[in-house]
Amino acid sequence: MAHPWDNISEDEWEAICKRCGKCCLYSLQDEDSGEIYHTNVLCEYFDEERSLCTVYDKRCELKPECLKLTKDNVDKLPFMPKSCAYRKLFDASYKDVPTPSIKNRVIKETQINPEDIEDYIVDWEDL
Repeated sequence: MAHPWDNISEDEWEAICKRCGKCCLYSLQDEDSGEIYHTNVLCEYFDEERSLCTVYDKRCELKPECLKLTKDNVDKLPFMPKSCAYRKLFDASYKDVPTPSIKNRVIKETQINPEDIEDYIVDWEDL
């Protein structure tokens, strides 16, 4: 099925992103219910100060769990933050409003024990 965003260039696609880093936060999915739980645990490669991935071109190689947002999958990902700019492409209820930065609200994945990730589940309005 064709989407309205199918004909935009790669540069236009990348320009949609606000570089908020919210898709770089770990999310958990309940195996039984399918419910998504967001955490404040941030990928080790996201630079909060500059709001960018420090290994962007190699991110999926270095982090196999990093899911590249593409024109083919963007409307199918259940964990997409409510405030994600890509939502405006497919979510009729999307509102482009300023949302809080993740800065000073997150912890790097390298600073936690991965077995304790459930302790970092958050209920932020913007996720």
